[in-house]
Amino acid sequence: MQLINMSLFPAFAGVASDKVEDSPKELDWLTNKSFQTGEALCLHNRFLEKTSEGLNDKESSLDREVSSEEAKDEEEGNLPPKKKKKKSEKKRKKKKKHKKRSGRYSDSSGSDSETIYPSDLKREEETDRLQPAPVASCFCWLDDLQSPTEQLFCVDRKPDPANWTYKSLYRGDVTRYKRKGNSSLGLDHRRQEISWEESESNKKQKGGDKKRAADRYFSTANRQLLRSQPSISTLPTVPDCNEIASAASFLALSWTDGEGKEGETGDRVPTSSVNPLGVYDSSTALWLQGKGLQETQTEQSAPVLAGRTEEFNRRLREKPSDTQLWIEFIRYQDEQSTVAFGSEEEQQGGNSAEHRKSSYRAILEKKLSIAERAVATNHSCIALQLERLRICQELWEPPALAKEWKKLVFLHPNSAPLWQEYLLFTQSYFSNFTVSKVNSAYGKCLSTLSAVRDGNMVSHPALPGTEEDMLDIFTQQCHFLRQSGHSEKAVSLFQAMIDFTFYKPDSVRELSTKQQMEFFEPFWDSGEARIGEVGARGWKAWMLQQERGGWLQPNAEDEDEEEEEEDEVKDWDQPRLRIWLDVEASREAAHWLPWRPDKAKGQSEEDCEDPDRQVLFDDIGPSLICLSSPELRLCLLLRFLSFLGLPMDSVLSAAPCHTGLLLENLCLLTQGNDLWRPLTSHDLPDSGINSVGHMTTLQGARKWAGLGKQGENWMQYEKLKVLRCLRSTTKKRLRSQGKSSKRVAKRLLKEPDNRSSLGLWREYGHLEWLLGNLDEARKVFSTAAGMGGAKGLSNPSLCDLCLLWAQLELEDGAREEGKEGGGGGGLNDVTASPAVCVLTRLAEGTASFSSSCQSLSPVSILKARRSYEQALIASLSALDQDVHNPKDQEDMLAERQRLRGLVGCYALFQYLTVGIQAALIVYSQAREKMEACPRLLTSEKQIDNKANPPSTDASRSTADSSYTSRHYISRLAFECEALVVQQAALLRYHSSISVFPLATLREMLTSSLSAWPSSAPLWSIFIQVESRYHSAGRARRFFHSVTRATGSVVPRLFAIVAEQQRKQLVDNAQRSCCHGAALPILPENGLSNRIRGLFESTIATEMGAHCPLLWRMYMHFLVSEGNVDKARGIFYKALQNIPWAKGLYMDAVQLFPEHLQEFLDLMTEKELRLRLPLEELDILLED
Repeated sequence: MQLINMSLFPAFAGVASDKVEDSPKELDWLTNKSFQTGEALCLHNRFLEKTSEGLNDKESSLDREVSSEEAKDEEEGNLPPKKKKKKSEKKRKKKKKHKKRSGRYSDSSGSDSETIYPSDLKREEETDRLQPAPVASCFCWLDDLQSPTEQLFCVDRKPDPANWTYKSLYRGDVTRYKRKGNSSLGLDHRRQEISWEESESNKKQKGGDKKRAADRYFSTANRQLLRSQPSISTLPTVPDCNEIASAASFLALSWTDGEGKEGETGDRVPTSSVNPLGVYDSSTALWLQGKGLQETQTEQSAPVLAGRTEEFNRRLREKPSDTQLWIEFIRYQDEQSTVAFGSEEEQQGGNSAEHRKSSYRAILEKKLSIAERAVATNHSCIALQLERLRICQELWEPPALAKEWKKLVFLHPNSAPLWQEYLLFTQSYFSNFTVSKVNSAYGKCLSTLSAVRDGNMVSHPALPGTEEDMLDIFTQQCHFLRQSGHSEKAVSLFQAMIDFTFYKPDSVRELSTKQQMEFFEPFWDSGEARIGEVGARGWKAWMLQQERGGWLQPNAEDEDEEEEEEDEVKDWDQPRLRIWLDVEASREAAHWLPWRPDKAKGQSEEDCEDPDRQVLFDDIGPSLICLSSPELRLCLLLRFLSFLGLPMDSVLSAAPCHTGLLLENLCLLTQGNDLWRPLTSHDLPDSGINSVGHMTTLQGARKWAGLGKQGENWMQYEKLKVLRCLRSTTKKRLRSQGKSSKRVAKRLLKEPDNRSSLGLWREYGHLEWLLGNLDEARKVFSTAAGMGGAKGLSNPSLCDLCLLWAQLELEDGAREEGKEGGGGGGLNDVTASPAVCVLTRLAEGTASFSSSCQSLSPVSILKARRSYEQALIASLSALDQDVHNPKDQEDMLAERQRLRGLVGCYALFQYLTVGIQAALIVYSQAREKMEACPRLLTSEKQIDNKANPPSTDASRSTADSSYTSRHYISRLAFECEALVVQQAALLRYHSSISVFPLATLREMLTSSLSAWPSSAPLWSIFIQVESRYHSAGRARRFFHSVTRATGSVVPRLFAIVAEQQRKQLVDNAQRSCCHGAALPILPENGLSNRIRGLFESTIATEMGAHCPLLWRMYMHFLVSEGNVDKARGIFYKALQNIPWAKGLYMDAVQLFPEHLQEFLDLMTEKELRLRLPLEELDILLED
């Protein structure tokens, strides 16, 4: 017998022996030299002889079973006899083949002891493998085949487009199988078998219950499974062994090298008929048996939810006084309802609306029960009470809800945040809303808080920050009256408050607020001139003169006041609707001051044509409050100026907490779009709040309140009017406005106290520049800079002036290069740049600022850079000292203002002399230090409060210090935001004139907007940058992330504006291009639905539901899309949330003119200010 060294694979021993000599030595480990081929074949033959009898018996039993099954099928008619014949013929052929092969083997072998070499077996397999199976190229019916066994399959190379349309294959193309017998290929019949007992139940389920079918990846159960969180992170308990096997993300294989380990794994994963090796988990085994597929998919998230709920309950049992944990548990129910009931998009079908409504109500009731349990545990927690009432707002009837609100306010009269929420509910309570009721509610709130502040309410002490909250509520009341059309009452409130605060007699300062009001009422009713009127002396002077016997009224001068507009309507041929809107808006702008009888002319109260223009003391008396802090008094004055329309760039003039209630102007969303002023367009940011006297439609022309006629001398207000004239592109109006503004500026600068005011000179120079007088503006800037040039970088006003001057010079240079067709980023010679010249002279500290630029030496530029660097380091170090050793409030304000001007000048100087990267380094260095100071101040304050808790005697001083620290932090954040806007504007300017990657600008904007999500200038720049891309996916994802993280309505409004601008761009491109021409932008469908979805999601939020600007934009958008009926429905829905906004009614009159009478009747019913009734309009039209 020939001995052959076999490889590890005996079937290829011949090949291995042929190539063993040529194979390298590195592959010797593949050969098994101890393996003998002859011994293996002898053992194989002996095994065949022993098992041949058992196999013959098994085959005979299988043949009997198959024949019995075929007979049954033939009797039932399931199987045609033709197929039976073919199959029997096929079996006979197979038997004949087997006999021939066995005979050949017996002839060649001769005896059982003869060896059959593996090479012969391999040669026969190769010959069989070389014969390819016939494959057809097209489909045909089985009955048409002459020899069905030759072409059983075919290759289909033609694609089926229906596979892209439908969710699955056509049911007729899916092959159906029928089982013959109980055996299965691939299993050892001696040790393994399969039980087919579940076949009947499966047939019943498939025929009767179609819901048991396997779900696709987009089904509700699978989406809930993907949305659910893993149980490991939410359940801190250690799971059992069975749970480990089912929850593992991999299949654990057993180790066979040890008995203990093998037995351990055998206990973990039990073996069964469908899981003989124990490698399937329990869910897979159930799926193989046809059991529990749907239940396991839908119930996989149940342990996760139960685990989180159990964790909440455990923590609440341990800490029942943790109010924040209670609120988190209440809001967690929304997430649980999404998993349990599915989101709105998943609830499809005919009864989806009813299902959503029932599930939503069930969740609300569950949240209400949790809130009631939390309130029962924490009686004095206002936040839990408010959360409970928010839930009840959607469950209870309005009368019951109003009663509950009154009860809560009665129990907690010293809580100013609770009063603010109550007033917001009263304003938006449409069924019981009238202006007089809401105004009386404001008066009751302020009078109650004043009593608490004075100590008259012994049961409830005053809380810290009460005066600041009272001022916010007072400002909110004035804006409420302005929005409802009662501008006379709002102005009277501010007049009375200023007299009551700044001109209070010394004899009544120690009295309570109620007693002071009793002394103030005679002054108000005396007819004496008030604040802002000619001859006003104030409450204090009037009271002193009354004690001396009073003074005689002077004779009236012959100066007659300027007559009002000669005609309220310029074109009487307009439609009736248009005439009413024009007259209403013009009277609102003209009659914003309260009417008072002129005693010199012999007028009395009966001479007033419109009684609503008179303001009685009962309307304003309960709302008067006392302000003891000087900062709050200054804040009151600045808010009054902002209320009149003057731009106030200060933290003290900021609006109250509910800023969304006051947004009505589209200028908030369109600011910063001036391409010719990329650096200075954000110098006067628009707050989006209308001034007094401006009451018109959303897209109507702005009506001015006529403050210039009353002698106002504010330069920024005049500059703002010039800017709006520039945007209107009306040369005649711009010329007249420019003359009047220059006249006011010169008159103001002639006063002795204002001659050295660099701020006024700065505004006057900017005004001349806007009017196109560049040489005159340069002279103004040069004169002003010469007055304060000796102080140099230590003068904050001079830094602001030089920064504005340099920015204007840079913009003018870029504009000239654009007209000449030049490109690139500015002058090649840096020493000849006017902007560099201005910034260098500032750093040198010289008083020689010439309007004509002179060439600079490189040494002077290096010295200026050194001066800037030293000044910035000194300012940042002083900032750290202010945090550790706080100074007076005025010093803090000056320090913050100096940082803004200094950093801006240094960054612009670095940009012009070195490059954009050097400027970014300056901004990042300053921002890093300024952002770290508030965190340090807050942490130190918390440590001090824990170490030394304040006593009762020092409560007022503690409140004052807390207000000072809050104002310090807000001022620092405001200055840091201004630096961010400067940096973004500079980056945008640089990217517009040179090649620069927009990724840097985008990263800077996204990081800044995450920190300041309510910054309108930053959002404007962000939209302009993202509009240059064809794909809006990045911007949409960022908008979504910011809106989820903040409750402000500003980012949501800008998200809507971005989509509207994109839709307008796509529509214009499709209209302008011819048929078949290439579009300048990628077409996009569904933008209207996306915009409507953004509107709906925004009005569903708490702040968005009470934003007048949002509702008015939504109405105009629907009308522009042609959905007039839908827009009218949105109007009535808006009335349920903002019934006090008169601008909403005026928009409805413009958009739905056929319902004019209905809208005016509704305004009269709700007591909104109606200046032109329809009866008077009919009389005017008849005349």
